[in-house]
Amino acid sequence: MARWFFEPGHTAAEFCVRHMMVTYVRGHFKNIRGRLTFDPTSPQDSSVEVEIDAGGLWTGEPDRDAHLRSADFLDVENHHTITFRSREVNLLGGHEYSVLGDLTIRGVSRPCKLRLTYLGQWLTPWWENGVDKGPRSRAGFLATTMIDRYDFGVNWNAQLERDGIVVGDHVEITIDAEAILEEA
Repeated sequence: MARWFFEPGHTAAEFCVRHMMVTYVRGHFKNIRGRLTFDPTSPQDSSVEVEIDAGGLWTGEPDRDAHLRSADFLDVENHHTITFRSREVNLLGGHEYSVLGDLTIRGVSRPCKLRLTYLGQWLTPWWENGVDKGPRSRAGFLATTMIDRYDFGVNWNAQLERDGIVVGDHVEITIDAEAILEEA
């Protein structure tokens, strides 16, 4: 089984949540690190561990970013990382998989199922200090899931008229991952 690492510069997570009952707010995390074991000929034997720097959150609005980092939401001061560790991988068909694992946000772990698409792999340049030391194998993955933020203790909200709320309960998560094959 081949071992891979995520390239932080080309791996990102996006979240999307309903805002003020009329629109959606999206945000991003970069600086995602992790490792996986993966062979497309036996995907059920794969595993993945991912760590996200929670402080790296960006929505494009500095005041909102600060609020999302606060104890009202991610409590980054006490919980620096968001993690995912797989427990089981199932083939859905073609290059589509279901990955069951444990997602930890704010120190609270809950089961989480990702729908994952393997996008393929390619030999590419590998640059270090301005020198191409490639080629290296890269593989791409796209994963999606939806979580209930209340399951992780992310409880802040405010009421609007007619029983509206400021922040929706459900958060859509999309992860774009680029993995580099580790050298022997």
